[in-house]
Amino acid sequence: MRNRRAALAAIAGAASLALTLSACGQDSEGGSEEGSGSTKGATIGISMPTKSSERWIADGKNVVADLESKGYKTKLVYGEDDPDQQVSQIENMITQGVKALIIAAIDNKSMNNVLQQAKDADIPVISYDRLILGTENVDYYASFDNEKVGELQATYMVEKLGLKDGSKKGPFNIELFAGSNDDNNTRYFFGGAMNVLQPYIDKKQLVVKSGQTELNQVTTLRWDGGTAQKRMDDILTSAYKSDRVDAVLSPYDGISIGILSALKSDDYGSKSKPLPIVTGQDAEVASVKSIIADEQSMTVYKDTRELAKVASSMVDAVLNDKKPETNDTKTYDNGAKVVPAYLLDPVAVDKANYQSVVVDSGYIKESDLK
Repeated sequence: MRNRRAALAAIAGAASLALTLSACGQDSEGGSEEGSGSTKGATIGISMPTKSSERWIADGKNVVADLESKGYKTKLVYGEDDPDQQVSQIENMITQGVKALIIAAIDNKSMNNVLQQAKDADIPVISYDRLILGTENVDYYASFDNEKVGELQATYMVEKLGLKDGSKKGPFNIELFAGSNDDNNTRYFFGGAMNVLQPYIDKKQLVVKSGQTELNQVTTLRWDGGTAQKRMDDILTSAYKSDRVDAVLSPYDGISIGILSALKSDDYGSKSKPLPIVTGQDAEVASVKSIIADEQSMTVYKDTRELAKVASSMVDAVLNDKKPETNDTKTYDNGAKVVPAYLLDPVAVDKANYQSVVVDSGYIKESDLK
C-alpha cells in the first residue's frame, strides 16, 4: 500500500462510494468479518464527547456497527465533556495502534498535539460532526449542513409568528440561545438562524428585550441544559417583568428542556400565559415527547445513522487508498486548511410530521414515546 498521507494529499475531487445499511452492533472491540485488502482486522478508534446525551450514545453505537459490518474492529471511548480526558484517550488509542481515528471533539482547539502524534503514526483522522480547528492533520469532515439547521429553526419561528407570510407584523419578543463556544458548529447554527432573523430584528418586528444578540453573549457551555435554564431564569427576571416572551431560539434539545423548565417556573404554559415557540435540534426522545405534549415546538432531525455510514465509509476508503465521497470542498476552513466534507441534510420536525419522519423511519421507537 502506498503511503496514505501521500494518497490523501493527491485527492482533488469526489468519487462515488456506496454507503451500505448496517445492523446494530456492540460499542466495544469486536468484528468478526474479514476486512478488505491489507486492512482486514484493523482497529478503528472512535472518540465521542459524552454519554450524557442520548444522541452521542447512538452515534457511537452506529459508527461501531457500520465499521464492524465492514470487517473492522473498533475501540469506542467517551470523554465525558472533559477535553483533557478526551485527548488522553486518543493518545492511548494511538499507542495501542489503531489504524484510523473518528473524532467528535469536545473542545475543537485542543487537538493539535495529539493529532500531530496521529500524523507521525500515519493514522488518518475523520472529524465527526464537529470540525476540529487549527490543525492540518484532519483529513475529512463528516457532518450535516449546519447552517441549514439554524435556518430551519429560525424559519419555523417566523412562520409560526405569522411574519413570513405577512399575516402579522409584530413586534414579537424573542430571546436567543446558542451552543457551546468551543464547538465550531455553534457559529454555523447561530449564523444560519441570524440570516433569517436579523432582517426582522432590524425592522423591529422581532425584539430581543434582554439586549443579548451577539454570539458571545448567548453561548451555552457544553450545551448544558442547566446552564440554559439559569440564563433563561435571569432573562425572565430582568427583562420580562411585565412583558411576555413569544419565541426562544434554542439550538439543541437539551438546552430546550432547560429553557422550558425556566418558563414553566414563571407560569408559562398556563391558560393565561401560553408557552412561547421553542426550537431544538437532534430529535431526542425527551424533546419529541415534549413536542407531542405541546411544550417544545419543533426540533431539527439529523439521521445520525446516515452520518455513521458516511464516516465509516470515509475510513474504509482512505485505508484502502480510495477517494472518499465529498460534496463540499470549499466551506469548512479550520484555520489551517479547508477540510473536504460530506454534508447530510437536516429536517425540521414538529407535531405534524414527527410520526412520519422519526418514528416510521425507525429512528425512535413508538413505544419510547409512550
